[in-house]
Order: sequence, then structure tokens, then C-alpha cells
Amino acid sequence: MTRPSEPRSAILVDPHPLWLDGVAHVLELMGIETRAKAPTLAAASGCLAELWPDLVVAETVYGDNAEAGLAWVQYLAAEFPTTNVIVLSACSDGAHIAATLSSGAAAYVLKTALVDDLAATVRQVFQRSVYLRPAGPVTLPAARPPLPPTQVLTRREIDILRLAAEGHSNVRIARILWVTEQTVKFHLSNVYRKINVTNRTEASRWAQMYGLLDGAVEHTDQVA
Repeated sequence: MTRPSEPRSAILVDPHPLWLDGVAHVLELMGIETRAKAPTLAAASGCLAELWPDLVVAETVYGDNAEAGLAWVQYLAAEFPTTNVIVLSACSDGAHIAATLSSGAAAYVLKTALVDDLAATVRQVFQRSVYLRPAGPVTLPAARPPLPPTQVLTRREIDILRLAAEGHSNVRIARILWVTEQTVKFHLSNVYRKINVTNRTEASRWAQMYGLLDGAVEHTDQVA
């Protein structure tokens, strides 16, 4: 969920201070606030849960240990689903780039890129407007009937989606279901990803299409 009253935030990870300062300057010009700079992936992990940034820009290849970087990207994708990860790396190996993107990175930028290229990538991560054909032949997936919502979403995700479609705010949903607001945001992010939508309106249409709004969620809170 966007926070219009606050600037987007970022954590930067690179062993070289010059890169950290340079990337921070690019982001500052774009209205993105750098909340932390870390020299290693381990150091960055220590402040992720506290800051929960909108963006992480990181060098993930340290020496010959590329596997650790892939595992770290997978960790971010699983634990911080609303955080966009851009890998800014000197490693140009095609197989590694493909593996990094498959692990959950939103984009992979080589350190030989121009400043404008990095800025354009950041913009595309937050609001995609350009789509490029992937390298190699394009294979269209075979048509198949959509899965029932109960096979796509968990019981809790369905409850939260129904309440969101009814127009309840995240705070209200948290009170109704006796959970934290952060938990509501986490589940909504998972819902958007699973049903391939980007906002509440599209998710509500999806819920209506599949008849989820016919079911009721018991309101147990006592807050007016």
C-alpha cells in the first residue's frame, strides 16, 4: 500500500562507499530517501525488519560466492514481499543474471550502466510502462481454466480480500480480525501477487468475479 505522506525509502548495499554515495544521490534526485547504507548483505539484513524499505539496491556478488547473493534475494522476496529489489552488480554472467531475476529481483543492472539507465530502472520498478521481449524464443503458456479461489488464496487471505473489497481500511480490517495492520498489509501484498493485480480496485473486481463477496466475514471487534 502506498504512503502518500511519506517519501519512498531505500536501503543500499555495496562494499564501496563511493557506489553507496553515488546511488544515494541518484535516488535523492528521484525523491527516494536512503534510510541505510550497508557494506555487506549481512549488515543490511539487520535493519530490514526495522525499516521495511520500498526499495533495496544491492551488489549481491562478493568474490566467488554468488550463491549467497541468490539466497539473500530469495529471502527478501519471501520475507519482504512489498520491497522491490534491484541488483546493481559488476557480474555480467548471463546465467547468474537469469538466476537472480528468477530468485525474486525486480531488475538487474550492470555497474557499467549510465546514471540515467539506473534512474529509468528505478522508475520502471515502481510503475512499469516499458516491456521488452525476453532473450530467446517466447513460449506461450497453454490455456487452462482458472483455479478456484480457495486453491489460489489461503482462508485468511480470502477474509482480508473480502473486507478490503467492502471498503474497509487496513486499520479497520486489523481490528475486525484481531491482527496487526502490518499483517493485513503483508496478506494483501500476497493476494495482489497471487492473482496478478496491483491495487484494491482490481482485487475487488477479481473477488466479485469469483463470487467471494457472497461470503461474510464475522466482525468480532468492538471498535466503532
